[in-house]
Amino acid sequence: AEIFACGETAVLLPPGAPGKGESSGERLTLLLCTNASGSEKVPLRAVGDSPRPRCLRGVNLEQMPWSYRAGSLADLTAPLFAEWLREFNEGMRRQGKSVLLVLAKHEAHPYLQLSNVRMVFVPPATALAQPLDRGIASDLKGHYRRRLLRWLPAERGAGQPSLLDVLHMLAQAWGDVHPGLIAGCFRAAGFTPSASAEAVSLTSAPGLLSREQLERDGDPAEADGDEGMAEGEDAGELAAVPPCPSEREVWRSLATLRRYLECQATSPDLFQAFYELEDAVHMVSAG
Repeated sequence: AEIFACGETAVLLPPGAPGKGESSGERLTLLLCTNASGSEKVPLRAVGDSPRPRCLRGVNLEQMPWSYRAGSLADLTAPLFAEWLREFNEGMRRQGKSVLLVLAKHEAHPYLQLSNVRMVFVPPATALAQPLDRGIASDLKGHYRRRLLRWLPAERGAGQPSLLDVLHMLAQAWGDVHPGLIAGCFRAAGFTPSASAEAVSLTSAPGLLSREQLERDGDPAEADGDEGMAEGEDAGELAAVPPCPSEREVWRSLATLRRYLECQATSPDLFQAFYELEDAVHMVSAG
């Protein structure tokens, strides 16, 4: 749990996505960082080529479960990486942790003397340096593509997802990467846990409701409704019940809620609850 690895990968923005840069604007560089047990995934750092995307105006960027920076050609430069290192070290200091950070030796990876993070460089070709390339980055991209494909413009009342939408999707995709997969990729790269280390559970992600749970949770409501009819609710009371909203109305309401959180959120953790709510709505709408 005290051994971390970090590295970069790139993803493409959808063609015509609002909020892209003035130049190519088709790529985002992601800085991924996680510990070897998969118990702690550092929030994503995304680097694009647009210094002031319009879609990020009014967003309380300090409280997002992701962060965005602008870099030349969307590359992670040495100053940007040094900024991230200091923030990572400060996060470990606040938690009272001292950790090891394994990363590939690269010109964009400057060495810093940090209070709570010891940096260890290994040659890029060394397998030990690449647990993220053993399947973690590709799994993130798979979850990102799945979320892009299920984007429903008709229901959401929008066209292509904006850069802001993509950043939220990437944060959700990072959350979808299972700790068991992360631990396996670290083992494949040469990191072997001690014999006393607890095995990582391969159960479904916490907080997401299965279809069976949703159906089971719906039974009491149906029973209550039947009981109410049995007790003799009159037609006037039934008429006062609002009609079931359409999927488009639901997605617009979720978009309004997300925008409210983007402007008013006091903690990135609030978005985890929102992401789980959005996934639950997807499950219901998919039948």
